[in-house]
Amino acid sequence: MKSYRHLMLSLGLWGALSGAQAAEFVVQDIQVDGLQRLSAGTVFNYLPVQAGATISEKDYPEIIRALFKTGFFTDVNLERNGNVLVVTVTERPAISEVRIEGNQEISTDDLKKALTQVGLAEGRVFDRSLLDKVEQELLQQYYSRGRYAVQIKSQVRPLERNRVAITIDISEGAVANIRQINIVGNKAFTEKELVGLLQSSTPGWFSFFTKDDQYAKQKLAADIETLRSFYLDRGYLKFNVESTPVSITPDKKDVYITINVIEGEPFTIENIQLTGDFGVVTETELRQLIDIKPGETFSRAKITEATKKIGERLGQEGYAFANINTVPQINDENRKVDLTFVVDPGRRVYVRRINFQGNTKTQDEVLRREMRQAEGGWYSTKDLDRSKTRLQRLDYLESVNVETPAVPGTNDQVDVNYTVVERPSGSLMFGVGYGQDSGVLLNASVTQNNFLGTGNQMSLVLNNSTASDNYSLYFNNPYYTMDGVSLGFRLYYQNIDSAELNSANFVRNAAGFQVNLGFPLNEFDTLRLSPGYQHLWIDTTTSTPFEIVDYLEENGDTYDQITLDASWARDSRNRTIFPTEGSLNQIVGQFALPGSTAELYKLTYRTINYYPLARWLTWSVGGEVGYGDGYGGTDGLPFFENFYAGGLRSVRGYKANTLGPRYSNDEPSGGAFKTIASTQFILPMPFMDKSENVRVAAFFDVGNVFATPSDFEANELRYSVGLSGLWLSPLGPIVLSVAAPLNDQSGDETEVFQFSFGVPFN
Repeated sequence: MKSYRHLMLSLGLWGALSGAQAAEFVVQDIQVDGLQRLSAGTVFNYLPVQAGATISEKDYPEIIRALFKTGFFTDVNLERNGNVLVVTVTERPAISEVRIEGNQEISTDDLKKALTQVGLAEGRVFDRSLLDKVEQELLQQYYSRGRYAVQIKSQVRPLERNRVAITIDISEGAVANIRQINIVGNKAFTEKELVGLLQSSTPGWFSFFTKDDQYAKQKLAADIETLRSFYLDRGYLKFNVESTPVSITPDKKDVYITINVIEGEPFTIENIQLTGDFGVVTETELRQLIDIKPGETFSRAKITEATKKIGERLGQEGYAFANINTVPQINDENRKVDLTFVVDPGRRVYVRRINFQGNTKTQDEVLRREMRQAEGGWYSTKDLDRSKTRLQRLDYLESVNVETPAVPGTNDQVDVNYTVVERPSGSLMFGVGYGQDSGVLLNASVTQNNFLGTGNQMSLVLNNSTASDNYSLYFNNPYYTMDGVSLGFRLYYQNIDSAELNSANFVRNAAGFQVNLGFPLNEFDTLRLSPGYQHLWIDTTTSTPFEIVDYLEENGDTYDQITLDASWARDSRNRTIFPTEGSLNQIVGQFALPGSTAELYKLTYRTINYYPLARWLTWSVGGEVGYGDGYGGTDGLPFFENFYAGGLRSVRGYKANTLGPRYSNDEPSGGAFKTIASTQFILPMPFMDKSENVRVAAFFDVGNVFATPSDFEANELRYSVGLSGLWLSPLGPIVLSVAAPLNDQSGDETEVFQFSFGVPFN
C-alpha cells in the first residue's frame, strides 16, 4: 500500500506540473541514486528511455510506472540536472531467511515449496502484501483440513544491508471433530443408511485408528460423491446435492454437517446399443460383457463396470488407448433411459522394450522370467497386470510400480518400465530369540532368498533352543528349467523335546534328506513332490506316559522311513508377504511309503482368502483340516506324528499344543484329526500411515484336535477372540497376540498374552 501511494503521489505531482513544465531536453546521461543491492545496469534494462533520447516532464509518469512494475522499489523519483536525468530509488528489502515453526500437519518442505512458487523465498524481494496473502492461503489450507483453531503469525525482522528475516509461527490447534451429520430431503432411504455410507462419521470405536470423526473439506467432498454414486447406482438420475452447510462451535472444536439433497425418481433402462469400431474383437463378444438388460433399474456402477470390461478386453488385444463412451438418452416423461456404448479402440499398440529399474542386486533375467508380457508383442493389460503380480510375489521385492510411456515419435509403440524396491534378501545371523512354545532360541544362520541375485534360495541353519536342536542345509532353484520347474534339496537333523513344547515327555530325533521338485501346472496351480529318507528314533524318560512306553515296546523305538511329500497349491494372492486380496488353497500329503518301518499317511487341506473391504481394511478367512492314519502293518497313526492345536499358529489364547486328548498322566497327546478356522480383520497400524513390514489384526479363532474323526464333537471346539501383530523386524519376526478364550473348560491351559521373537513364522 505504501508503494502504491508513492506511485500515485509521484504520478499526480508530475501530472500537475506537466502542463507548466513540459520543456523538452536531450538526455545526455542517466544517473541512478539509492541503489544498495541492485546494479545500475538492472535499472537501465527496465528504463523506457536511453541516453540521446528527447523527453520532457510529461514522460516522467511512464518512466515511474515502468520502474514500479519491476517490484524492486518502494519509491521512485525523477529529477533533471541540466541534461542529466537523475533517478532516485528506494529498494525493497531482500528476504534473507524464511523460517516456519509449529507446523506438523503440513511438512516444512511442502510449505516452503508453496511459498517459493508465489515468490516468498530466500533471495527474493520482500513484498508485505504478498506475505498477507500467504497467511490467508495458509489459513484456508488448515481450514480445509478441519483445523479451525489454527493461528498464523508472521514476524518480519530487519537486517543489515536492506535485508529481512521472516518467521511464520503456526499454532495448528486440534482437528475439529464431527458431532452430528444430518441429511435433509431424503425419502427413499433412511438417514441412518445414508450416513453409514460416508467416510466422515461421528466418534466411534475405531475412530482413534481411522480418524473418520475428524472433519476435512476434501473428505466431505468425497462423501458427497459417495452419495451421488449411491443414488445413481439405484436409478436416481436427477439426484442432486443442493448445499452442504457446515457450522462450527464458538470454541472451534466441533462441527455440525448438514447435507441437503433432492432425490428425484428412479429411471429404468429401455434400450441398449453398441456402436463404433471393435477392432479385432467381435461385437458379439463385447455385447456379452455388458451385464445390463432392458427393464433393469439404471445403475452407473453397472455402466462403469461394462465400460471397464470392454476396455480391458480391447486392451488384451493391443488397444492400449481404447476410448469407450456411454451416451444416455433420457425420457423424463416415462422415466426411461436408452444407453449407447460408443467404442473407439484407437490404434493397436505393441511393446517395444521392457525395462527394470531399482534392482541393484537382482539380475534382470530373474525379473524378466516373471514377465507374461512379451517384448515385440501386442500390448496386453491382462499380461501386464499378471507380470506385476508375479513380481510382487517375489519375497525379495518390497514394492513394484509399472509405467507404460509412449515411444517418442510413434503412435503405436510403448515401453514398459518396472520400478522395484528390493528387500534385504539375505542375512548372516547370530542371535537369541524366544517363543513361548519353543523357549530360548540360540541361532546361527546364513540365509539368502536371492542368492547372488539369481533368485535361488539357500540357507544354513544351526538352531538350539530349550525345546529342540535343528540343523539344516537347504537349496532351491525355482527356475531349474525355463518353464519354471524348480529343483532343490534339504539335509537336516532334529532333536525335539516334546515336554518343552507342552506335549508328552519324550524326545523325537530325526535325520534325513529330501529332494524337492516343483511343477507349475498353469499360472496359479503348482504341484510339488519331495521324495526323501528319514532315520527316526525315540528316547523316553522316567516321566514318559506308559501309553508311549507300551507302543515303543511293541513297535520299537527306531524307524527308517522312505518318505514322499506331495502337495498341490492354487495361489492367487497378490503377494506372498502381507497379501490384501486373493486366496491360497493347498492340499498336502505326507507319506511313509511301503518298506518303511512305520507305514503311514497324513493329509492336510489349508485355505485362506483375503477380501479388501476398504483401502484401510482387509478381511481374511481361512481354515485347516488334517487327518492321518497308518496302513499296511501299521495300526493307526503313530503317536510321534500326531497333530496338535493351541498357540500362536492355531487357536490363540490357549497354551501351545495343549488342546485335545490327553494321556493317562494328563499330558497332551494330540490326535489324528485336526480342524481349525480363523477369521481376521486386518486394521491400519496406529501412528503409521503405511508399512510394508507390520500387520495388525482383530481375530476370531476356533478349533481343536481329536483322536479320530469319529471322536469329533462340535461342542468340544474351542473359541477365542483378540488382537494380534506381526512385525518383520531386521532381527527376525516378532509375533504378538492378546486373546480371550471364550469357552475354555476345566483342565484347559490358557494364555492371554502370547509372543515369539526370532522364531520363523509362516
